[in-house]
Amino acid sequence: MSFVQTVILSAFAGGTIFLGLPVGRLRNVSIRRQAALTTAAAGVILFLIYDVLSQAVGPVTMALDAARSGSGSSADFALDVAALGGSVAFGLLSVTYLTQRMSARGRRPALSPQQIAIGTAVGLGLHNFSEGLAIGQSAATGATTFALLLVIGFALHNTTEGFAIGAPLSQGDRPTWAFLGGAGIVGGGPTFLGGILGYSIVSPLLSIAFLGLAAGALIFVFNEMMAVARRFSLPMVTGVALTLGLLVAFGTDFLLTAAGA
Repeated sequence: MSFVQTVILSAFAGGTIFLGLPVGRLRNVSIRRQAALTTAAAGVILFLIYDVLSQAVGPVTMALDAARSGSGSSADFALDVAALGGSVAFGLLSVTYLTQRMSARGRRPALSPQQIAIGTAVGLGLHNFSEGLAIGQSAATGATTFALLLVIGFALHNTTEGFAIGAPLSQGDRPTWAFLGGAGIVGGGPTFLGGILGYSIVSPLLSIAFLGLAAGALIFVFNEMMAVARRFSLPMVTGVALTLGLLVAFGTDFLLTAAGA
């Protein structure tokens, strides 16, 4: 697969995140539906935390097995562990610090829907950068069929990720199209950038670091979404919605796995 084809397909995979964003402009939504939308989005985020950490831990486990068998060095394993632990911590604590500063300036005890959406977009952007790396690396090594399957799989996943960004915005002031477009670029654009870089550089360590950053940011976002859900005081509605969001995300992943993606 050529570099130009890789760039186009990476842009397509990231661009589908815009399909789920318009849900953020829904208004005249009942409290129960607001609670359901927000918590269903949290279910998608919960799956993504699992998915991201699984992808990040895989190479670390392989490095451990290699070190134990003698085919790899303990230093490589230690470097991978440091990259994973450090990136998760930095992703979580940096987003926590920045949003705390924003809340203090606005004198708000809790994050606004817009701030939650931005935090979600940042976490997803870091995740999607690593996905772009996978597309680029597969294309560069001649695994064209696998690269195409990755594009299709990531494109479908990004649609649900757009919903995760937009759903919290159903509360408060209606977001502008410009705001939604900016959130989509932050969340989906890194897929395009990762595809470009991945075509030129094959670096498992870089992938681990970005997956760790994404996991840390998404853990923060999930915690904030659940705090919002608890304020609705509708535990059964939010519990059902959280379960449905999680199951839909897992179901999509299982379908893609069955298709070979």
